[in-house]
Amino acid sequence: MTELPGKAAAASRTTLSRIMTQNDVNLLGTVHGGVVMKLVDDAAGAVAGRHSGGPAVTASMDEMVFLVPVRVGDLVHAHAQVNWTGRTSMEVGVRVMAERWNEATAASRVATAYLVFAAVDEEGRPRPVPPVIPATDRDRRRFQEAQIRRTHRLARRREILELRRRGRQGQPEE
Repeated sequence: MTELPGKAAAASRTTLSRIMTQNDVNLLGTVHGGVVMKLVDDAAGAVAGRHSGGPAVTASMDEMVFLVPVRVGDLVHAHAQVNWTGRTSMEVGVRVMAERWNEATAASRVATAYLVFAAVDEEGRPRPVPPVIPATDRDRRRFQEAQIRRTHRLARRREILELRRRGRQGQPEE
């Protein structure tokens, strides 16, 4: 199989923005985390599809950190880019910023997330993705951090499978 030509991380960067309304809040009067998560997944999905040149599906959310609450009237921006690519998967990083819709103030970071997407063909089978080319120091740092997250994710999966295997063999779990 021939390798696809690489794409710069900047080539598929995307920002989605949305004003939060009363329909988005929880019982505490702040925006539901799930509303922010959907915006994150939508932005990441757009980036993954743009980078891979076709359909891509969410395989996992590696990490989502909420830093401060989002409120009604906040204009929320989800900035996303591909940080790392494998053969058929890619990590997309998303930085979520919020600002008051009616004030000319700087936006503040409210959340960050890392999602893994798999590129799929018409039958839903994995398909190759172009390698990401980290062009800047920031892109290179993101690429290296994504490799660390992948290593940890795979190690965690192996440990869990090993624990389950030992449990099926009747060995005591530690």
